[in-house]
Amino acid sequence: MIKSYKDLQIYQISYKLALDVHLLTRSFPKEELFSLTDQIRRSSRSVCANIVEGWFKRKYKNIFIRHLTDALGSNGETKFWLEFCKDLKYIKEEDYNNYYKKYDELGAKIQKLFDKWRNFENKKSET
Repeated sequence: MIKSYKDLQIYQISYKLALDVHLLTRSFPKEELFSLTDQIRRSSRSVCANIVEGWFKRKYKNIFIRHLTDALGSNGETKFWLEFCKDLKYIKEEDYNNYYKKYDELGAKIQKLFDKWRNFENKKSET
């Protein structure tokens, strides 16, 4: 049973990934601290932050869905920054592939919740 946002699988995955990305970026060049490092850290944290904010506003369907949409956007942004890091040789190809796959899977799970919530709300209003 889901009693808290912490019980949501998408929160658990996104939080762990955000922590992993933070640790990954510790080895980036110092000149990237206020640009690329900051960007990828913020986008990865934004995924789970939007899930949490949406959870607390879930009684308002459109707001909850908007936060899931924002989480999907931040998920995509993080994937972009990972690609950028790979091409700059800040991360290994293997690490990039691993993280990219995990963010792909997370995005699919967020999308699935988005679709289920939207369909559930639509079915509820039809009865």
